[in-house]
Amino acid sequence: MSALHDMLRRQVDEGTAPGAVGLVARGDDVEVVAVGSVDTAGTAPMSRETIFRIASLTKPITAAAVLLLVEDGVVALADPVAKWLPELAEPVVVRDPAGPVDDVVSLARPITVEDLLSSRAGWGLADDFSLPAVRALSEVQDHGLALQDWPEPDVWLDRLSRIPLLHQPGEAWLYGTSSALQGILVARASGRPLPEFLAERIFAPLGMRDTAFEVPAGERDRFTSLYRPAGANGLELVDGPDGDWTRTPVFPSGGGGLVSTADDLLAFARMLLGGGTAGGRRLLGPGSVRRMTTDHLTAAQRERVPLFLEGQGWGYGGSVDVAPVDPWNVPGRYGWVGGTGTTAHIVPATGKVTILLTQVSMTSPAPLPLMRAFWRATA
Repeated sequence: MSALHDMLRRQVDEGTAPGAVGLVARGDDVEVVAVGSVDTAGTAPMSRETIFRIASLTKPITAAAVLLLVEDGVVALADPVAKWLPELAEPVVVRDPAGPVDDVVSLARPITVEDLLSSRAGWGLADDFSLPAVRALSEVQDHGLALQDWPEPDVWLDRLSRIPLLHQPGEAWLYGTSSALQGILVARASGRPLPEFLAERIFAPLGMRDTAFEVPAGERDRFTSLYRPAGANGLELVDGPDGDWTRTPVFPSGGGGLVSTADDLLAFARMLLGGGTAGGRRLLGPGSVRRMTTDHLTAAQRERVPLFLEGQGWGYGGSVDVAPVDPWNVPGRYGWVGGTGTTAHIVPATGKVTILLTQVSMTSPAPLPLMRAFWRATA
């Protein structure tokens, strides 16, 4: 851990990030390193209790929520999602992924719940962002738009339904859109807002007291500011502790809207390592956890998206290592990264958990050098 501390300290001293929290756990043995500050002004030191925007680390949590509804018997993996999302009953598919958006064909089969969980619904980001259908999707799913500025889920879903699918359901892995759809599915199928469902069914049972879609006023002294790289070793403020997360957005995105802490994410990770059980309480069944942490992609589907998946496949809500491309790739390692500079993974074979939380946004789908340095140090 001294090596990890030195590495994170060096990154902060070089201006890569104002601060960072790194956690490594094996069973009850937990080591946490916190360096730097919550912002560039040094308002407060980084600590184990610091709250971060976790971005796409929201995705595994949303997938777990869908699986809770599967275990409840409310939805089934083979169910057409149109049962709850009727806007998606009859979307069209571009005839050629590289072709125009008005040259389309009908669905070969309905989009299913399992298609959403495995990110093979037909919408999403591909390796080539210039494809006409991907450009059209980006106008609806604008990742440059603050979450507080997204429209209500019903409005967003109606707009999405007018965008043609890039591929037929089940044919290709495409990033991002499926997790946002999962969040809407959970809300409609349960009859409850997504924040309320997650709070009652996942956060409270696991003791994830700081995980939510907003940060209460009394806790904002623990909340980081968010930055993006600017110029040579510079950082530009994107959002402060009294900014976008002071209230729950009208679109609480299942793909990336949560804030959390290292210990809250550790609690979720331990539940997965425990086969769905944590602290003597069962949240999910072992079969659901196995499906969640198992690669569901074919070799051809994995090879088509190397920009996102480096030696990895995809389970439900997160990647699964399938090839030792880098020293940290352990077959079966499950987890993901967040665009706000966060990562969290478990290694079921060894029971290891690794979590890195920073407050500097990624500028592309490729992991930040700081992330790679952390994975190398904790491999």
